[in-house]
Amino acid sequence: MNNIITIFLLVFSNYSFAQIQLSWKDLEDVEFSDLYVQELDEYVLYPSYGMDIMALNGQEVILTGYVLEIDPSKGFYVLSKGPFASCFFCGKGGPETVAELVLKSNHDKFFMDEFASIKGKLILNPDDIYRCIYIIEDAERYNQPLRPRPAPEQIQHKLHE
Repeated sequence: MNNIITIFLLVFSNYSFAQIQLSWKDLEDVEFSDLYVQELDEYVLYPSYGMDIMALNGQEVILTGYVLEIDPSKGFYVLSKGPFASCFFCGKGGPETVAELVLKSNHDKFFMDEFASIKGKLILNPDDIYRCIYIIEDAERYNQPLRPRPAPEQIQHKLHE
């Protein structure tokens, strides 16, 4: 009986504290509508997230892509599905193809188009038009073997905590 309890605890703790491996396909679980912003006197894309990606809001995740130096002197980096020449900022993808990185440490330095896995807390941003729709807070380089992603129903649903 003790062996069964020990095995159960090992398996459960492995999934409760494990990071979730995201793919760029996962981040496509969003639809956009035009929203007029009076202060800009123009329309912007407003995200409506799907249930699967909403379930990951606030969860620790790992995402792999190309690091783009937007303003390295201020520590402003984004993770992109593609390299700079084919990224969202060059008109080659939608807003769902980039994630803003809020670095855990200002000691982490990246170079343009560095291919990296990043670990941090995923934040969905439907409201601040001056930031990306996906933000990874406490972002840091991840150099460990990647784990498979759990099914959406195994992840607690959170949005606007």
